[in-house]
Amino acid sequence: MAAGAAFAGCGQPMEAGRHALTIEADGITRQAVYYVPSSYTGNDKVPVVFDFHGSNSNPTGQLNRSSWDKVAEKNGFIAIALQGSLPGKTPGTFAWNVPHVEVSKAIIPTGGKGGLDEISFIREAVDEVKEDFCVDPNRIFASGYSGGGRMLSAYLCSGGEGFTGAGFVNSLRAGRPVETDGKWGPDKENCSPAKPISIMAFAGIKDRQNPYAGGGAAYWQYSFKTAIQRWTDLDGCKGNDNSKTVDDVTFSMYGTCKNGARIASYVFANGTHDWPKPVAAKQAVIAAAKDGAASVTKVAAVASSAKAAFDTNVDPAFRMWDFFGKADSTDVVATAAPAKSKAGAKSGTSVASDCAIQAEIEGTSCSSSQPINMRRSGQGVQDAL
Repeated sequence: MAAGAAFAGCGQPMEAGRHALTIEADGITRQAVYYVPSSYTGNDKVPVVFDFHGSNSNPTGQLNRSSWDKVAEKNGFIAIALQGSLPGKTPGTFAWNVPHVEVSKAIIPTGGKGGLDEISFIREAVDEVKEDFCVDPNRIFASGYSGGGRMLSAYLCSGGEGFTGAGFVNSLRAGRPVETDGKWGPDKENCSPAKPISIMAFAGIKDRQNPYAGGGAAYWQYSFKTAIQRWTDLDGCKGNDNSKTVDDVTFSMYGTCKNGARIASYVFANGTHDWPKPVAAKQAVIAAAKDGAASVTKVAAVASSAKAAFDTNVDPAFRMWDFFGKADSTDVVATAAPAKSKAGAKSGTSVASDCAIQAEIEGTSCSSSQPINMRRSGQGVQDAL
């Protein structure tokens, strides 16, 4: 692996920020982009999150879309976005050569044919990252959007190892689709994970590219619910999903699966194929909370209204990161934090701390919560599928 400078694993600091990266896989040079947080010293082993772009996108565009590099900066881990081998519809964009998948040439020019061995590439990339960066091999995670999530699904189904947890935005699959007695479902022979793995998946009911109820392109067909159910079988989950709905968002989680795995999902009644974004109004409330006592009433009102089962203002990357790092399910569902009493306040009144309000809105703990800047515009992400 080369990136303009020699890597030596632990013991060597690296320049913070985004950097281009090349990885040799099967004798072929492949491309990627990685992000090093400013806190990285090369002395302490840090986590890693792989970020898989959608069709007709690229690593830079995907980081712009997902903001995984922002989450990495705030939480001190490395983010790396790999590049698919198929050419996209416009110069500089790409797609993944997902095994057993053919797509319309209206989506990508090749129709999903002629690409490289992506499974081998991902496996090689994981091995190289463990060797050349100072990382914790037990805290390597992955996230995929659209075609990137389908690629990540295929990697896990192939028995690919290296990831402790995985997140999916509008993309979760559990094997190629097959039709049996007029009903579509995942091919059970096509998905054999190496071990149970924790999964957090997001889906929009109004998604037209990868329909929530199934159908659509040949590579899709079965529903999001069917994919989730199949993964509960693969992970050996017990009990029900304990679904809770607030506003137009439904949160579900199977908290007891084999090997300590969990499966969580967010379904947006008004969600489309777009990457979900946090609501600007609530972000404004966070900022207002720092202006002083004049904002207390407004902030307290948000805290009160948020005392539902979980926080609906979801930012997928931040929420996935919190999910990856939690050992128990109670911390995954972001319940409203109790308001802290302000010194000298009249009995029965209280003010929620900035941290508590922010943790409630983001669904994180106070130890890791940070303000979310609104999503940057993506480069090369139009028509990403």
